[in-house]
Amino acid sequence: MSTENTKKQIPESKSAPALPAPLSDLKIKYTKIFINNEWHDSTSGKKFTVYNPATGDKICEVEEGDKEDVDKAVKAARKAFQLGSPWRTMDASERGRLLYKLADLIERDRLLLATMESIDGGKLFSTAYNMDLGGCLRTLRYCAGWADKVQGRTIPMDGNFFTFTRLEPIGVCGQIIPWNFPLVMFVWKIAPALCCGNTVVIKPAEETPLTAIYMGSLIKEAGFPPGVVNIVPGFGSTAGAAISHHMDIDKVSFTGSTQVGKLIKEAAGKSNLKRVTLELGGKSPNIIFADADLDSAVAFAHNGLFYHQGQCCIASSRIFVEEPIYEEFVRRSVEQAKKIVLGDPLSSCVNQGPQINKAQFHKILDLIESGKKEGAKLECGGGPWGDKGYFIQPTVFSNVTDGMRIAKEEIFGPVQQIMKFKTVDEVIERANNTHYGLAAAVFTKDLDKALTFATALQAGTVWVNCYSAVSAQCPFGGFKMSGNGRELGEYGIHEYTEVKTVTIKIPQKNS
Repeated sequence: MSTENTKKQIPESKSAPALPAPLSDLKIKYTKIFINNEWHDSTSGKKFTVYNPATGDKICEVEEGDKEDVDKAVKAARKAFQLGSPWRTMDASERGRLLYKLADLIERDRLLLATMESIDGGKLFSTAYNMDLGGCLRTLRYCAGWADKVQGRTIPMDGNFFTFTRLEPIGVCGQIIPWNFPLVMFVWKIAPALCCGNTVVIKPAEETPLTAIYMGSLIKEAGFPPGVVNIVPGFGSTAGAAISHHMDIDKVSFTGSTQVGKLIKEAAGKSNLKRVTLELGGKSPNIIFADADLDSAVAFAHNGLFYHQGQCCIASSRIFVEEPIYEEFVRRSVEQAKKIVLGDPLSSCVNQGPQINKAQFHKILDLIESGKKEGAKLECGGGPWGDKGYFIQPTVFSNVTDGMRIAKEEIFGPVQQIMKFKTVDEVIERANNTHYGLAAAVFTKDLDKALTFATALQAGTVWVNCYSAVSAQCPFGGFKMSGNGRELGEYGIHEYTEVKTVTIKIPQKNS
């Protein structure tokens, strides 16, 4: 996927190790529900099948949790959160030590986990090993360091009073994660929650439950008390809905589609007004000015869109290019797309794997067809690839206009839309003309222009002369219908705390 120019602009991670032969035919050991540090069959006796999207073949069957299983998990989490429990009386520094231990265990099993991510979700093995597992380790260790630093304040209240605040854990947290970054999202959810002393019931996506379930074995091995983390694989309409409506869950955190996010917020309102954090969809604008470093802009725009087959909420999916460099930008982008090699994501020579499933595959192809019919110019790609699995050719459209479906809807696939603009005011208005507001970028050598856009763009993250630069230290989340709240960084830690004010009457105050 990368050209020499891309390599100069975007530092690459160290090479992933060669894949041992036994792992290429992986046998899945953990397929059950994890409650109270024990493995359980589903109450209903039902199971669901997990498929390899690169081949369409069955990987295994997993226990299908639903409302009754969620109830059991919540009871275990509530018991673990009771005053006087081993978890509630544990020193904050010890919570941090457990998170560090969990990170060490993930690092030990990094090769296995990366292979499971690749087989289960179609993610490139090198990407899973370097980017996803690397990100998991950094996030866990970052949150581990925060565990004994979540602090309140003293407040100079009027009168003879001593007043201070405590940041306390919220309670039982329901967490629902998506299929595109299964292990990363698992860690993004549990790490800040556990750092602050909460307990967790987490539901992985039905398409990609395997690494989340495996994490149960590592959580137990690390030494977390029973009930602190409970993992219930199942479907959104049953297990996910049960978490959202549950009267004994104090907070729900969800990453996924805006449509489902609305349902979760509605369920929270209809039940117990539980706290809600949502990280939802995006249609992120990427604005390229004529004065930008063109090699760098093309490379970042390419990787910002085609990374993980376009299955990324922050995908660079609305590219606005200033008119003087438009034709050259399109030409170079098409060159990049045509160099992509599709195939088995476990292969070291491949740099695009399959889409996650048949439904997504057909949705993307339908949107590609809409682009053709509505008058966009198909520069390359535009159809399926191969005779098995859910592969789509890397696709580039030029002459895209704002009213087209491909310019408005989140495609979540390897489809690049390149639009033209003339003026600063025009492109600011067009970039913000969307219900989404997750991320945005601007490429320019003009500092005034860069700062103007950093303040004008309605997005939770704005990148300047780069794209997809996400780290454990930096808050991440959306404006508008891209969500509520933040993950990562200090802001993400505080999403898992309640502020309590304590005021004590004293005989005399001294300043």
